[in-house]
Parts: sequence; C-alpha cells; structure tokens
Amino acid sequence: MQKLLIKGKKELFGTISISGSKNATLPILAASILSNNGVKLANVPMVKDIFTMLELLKFIGIKIRIKKKQKVIELKNNNKKINTLAPYKLVKTMRAGVLVLGALLTKYKKAKVSLPGGCAIGTRPVDLHLFALKKLGAKIKIKDGYIIAEAKKGLVGSKIKFPSISVGATENALLAAFGAKGKTVLLNCAVEPEISDLISFLKKLGGKIIISGRKITIIGKNFGTKKTYHKIIFDRIEAGTYLIAGALIGKKLVLNKIDTKIIKSEIDTLKKMGVNITNNKNSLSILKTKKLKKINITTKPYPGFPTDLQAQLMVLMTQAQGISKIKENIFENRYMHVPELRRMGAKIEIKNKTAYIFGASRLTGAEVMATDLRASVSLVLAGLIADNRTMVNRIYHLDRGYEFLEKKLQTCKAEIKRI
Repeated sequence: MQKLLIKGKKELFGTISISGSKNATLPILAASILSNNGVKLANVPMVKDIFTMLELLKFIGIKIRIKKKQKVIELKNNNKKINTLAPYKLVKTMRAGVLVLGALLTKYKKAKVSLPGGCAIGTRPVDLHLFALKKLGAKIKIKDGYIIAEAKKGLVGSKIKFPSISVGATENALLAAFGAKGKTVLLNCAVEPEISDLISFLKKLGGKIIISGRKITIIGKNFGTKKTYHKIIFDRIEAGTYLIAGALIGKKLVLNKIDTKIIKSEIDTLKKMGVNITNNKNSLSILKTKKLKKINITTKPYPGFPTDLQAQLMVLMTQAQGISKIKENIFENRYMHVPELRRMGAKIEIKNKTAYIFGASRLTGAEVMATDLRASVSLVLAGLIADNRTMVNRIYHLDRGYEFLEKKLQTCKAEIKRI
C-alpha cells in the first residue's frame, strides 16, 4: 500500500501548472456516447477516475486511444453492437459512472447501470437523476443493485424542475435531453463551470442549448455526426487546493493555466482571511502571509464556496487567529478528516452541521489516514505546515483526482515523497 511521507515547515516557492478538470472530463466522456463520429479531448487529467471511466466506455463498446504525454484522449463510437450495461465492478469506485445512464437511454432506448459508489462522504442518492429521466418518459426500476431503464419509443422533451440543486442530476438530464424528441426545459439546475463545459461540448456535437440563470433549455436532435474537438477547462478544485497551500506556507507560489473569474469565490474568501494574492487573467501569485484572520463560511452550490474545498480551507483556518466556522450544507458526512487533523493538534469541534476551528494551532506530524479524495489532500496540506514528519495512508483516494500531486509540490521545494 503506497503512502506519502511529508517533512513539514518547507516554504513553497515556484510555479504550478493546473491540470484539466476531472469533474468536467467525466460527464464529457459519458457524452461521447452521443457522437456517431470521432471525439478528441485535450487537457485531460491522467488520474484514476478518468481511467475507470475509460474502462467503462471500452466495456460499452467505444474505441479509445490515450496519448498520456499530450493529455489527449480520442474516442470513436462506431460499434453497431453497443453494450448498454454498466457493471458494478466499473461503477463501484466513482459516482460519475451513473452518467452513462442518460446517454445510453436516449441513444439506445435502454440501459442497465449499477447503482454508483465513490467517496464515503454521504448518501448522495440518484433519486434526482431518476426523477428527471422519468419526466422524459423513461420506465425505471431498481433490481439487484442495478437501475434498469427503458424508453421503447424514445425519450420525449419535458419541463423538469429539480426539487434541489444537483450537479450529477443536471448532467444526466442534459445528456438524456440531447436525444429526446422536442424541447426540454430544466429548472433549478446546477450551474457549475463543469456543467458549462459539458454544454459547450454538447453544442459542438450539434446540440441547441440555451442557459439563463438556473434555467437550461435543450432542443433535442439526432446524434453528432461530425468529428468533435474539445479542450477541457482547468480544475478549479486543484487550483483552490494549491492556492490554500500557498497561503499556508508559500514564499511565492504562482498558479498558471487558470481562469481567475471562475474561482472568484475562493479568491475572495482567502483575501478576507488576509492572504496576499495578486490576480492576473490566467494566473495567480500567492505571497507569504504573516497573519491570517478568522472567517465564517457556508458551503453552497456554485457560485458559492465549494464543498470540495471545505477540508482544505479548514486546515488554513487552524492557522488563523480566533474561532472560524464552516457550515457544511452540501454533504452530511463531510467532516471525516476532522479526527485525523485533531491527531495532528488541530482544535476543532463539530456541532450539527457546523465545524468550529480554534486558531492558531501548532500542528505536529503524525501517521494519518485518508478517508476520501478531498479529505486526503487536507492531510497533505496539514503535513506541509506541521512539525516533524507526517505519513498519509490510503493515498489511492488522492490518486483518483489529483494529477502528479507530489511532483508538483516537489518542484516548489516541498519535502514530500511516495513510499
């Protein structure tokens, strides 16, 4: 079992290029099912979740060519005998596997997809996905851990108002509506940048899609017949993670290959805490911050502060003067990193959905265990500022979503290695 060994107190100095977004790539890979011709994706992060999704697409019958060095993936769906099954073994490790449901159902009129797995951060049910697909005319039942969906005469456009905002359900509904007859109107949608990127890709496939606030209108069409090229947007969660690393222990850290407008909420939050950040159009510079201020935040759907940066921000709060608060509004079980941070000396109390972080705390290296993707990187951040050495176990969680994490930190003078 691989581990990360970190020796703390080494100032970060250098430049980090931010990778393509995992959370944008996964639904776009599912959307490639909708093309009848070639799809070429650039700026793809070479992380575990992407390879798992590619295995699933291969199983379905899509031809795939991976160019790792160029970060390019080419896909071709010209298989007459497509497999409309997504088995448990390929869906169990990540939530995004369920996104093939909408694409398969709208194109092939049936699909059998395992109920998904993924991080242990809450129930994250697929109820809203199924709610949307039923509104489009799908007959759905759940049997033996599988979603069995059918639309013998094809899906038909409908007006769908989501009871609550869901990124995955919005994506699945978009994919399903792409091939549905007539017009579909989605209301109370998620509007994350990754969804905008998916819409940009679907437009290149020939889809007619209009966004207005949390309303998305899709005019159903036949499936993409022309070759499609698309460059994936940058990973805003990776950018936010390194932004926090720079705030914690950066002498001067530069992040490039980003769009600063997309991460305005994250930048504004850190600036309120006193972090010294200089904005450029496609890069950020984080300079040494001597005194951090306390802050209260609530995680919210985009454009609010993202739940995927909550654990990382909590580490920064341990170094701020006074009591900071985080209210976790998205997932009910997303404080699993707290016991591990306490082992390192952090003073944190949880009451209901709110974490109270008492700062400033002196952290000490310890052996800790990752429980999910974002929790694991928070322990790496804690290790960077802790006295002595920190050992992070179960780093396969990290490998699901962070590309070359230790290499990027090593180039900026961090003492971190995989063992």
